[in-house]
Amino acid sequence: MTALITRDELKAAVESGDVTVVDALGGEYWAKQHLPGALPLVLADVDDKASTLLPDRDAAIVTYCSNPACPNSGQVADRLTAMGYTNVRKYKEGIEDWTAAGLPVESA
Repeated sequence: MTALITRDELKAAVESGDVTVVDALGGEYWAKQHLPGALPLVLADVDDKASTLLPDRDAAIVTYCSNPACPNSGQVADRLTAMGYTNVRKYKEGIEDWTAAGLPVESA
């Protein structure tokens, strides 16, 4: 199981630039709104795109999707870990929690 990260921990990591954030919703969801700097990467694309989007397998990576009921972030995190990424965590509460806290988002 992927380690979790709290909203406050993620906010600090995003602000310091110490993490690569991966939006596991992708597509129109990512285009509409995503965490600052988040890269869109859905499970179906992980095998083909991860090495290009995420070249450093030891870098801090956090995946998220919409909310705790959404399985996407865990699926992407598990696949990245299986591919040899060593520092992957999941923001289980997702973008709904982020926006409810009034934190900034970006759009495409």
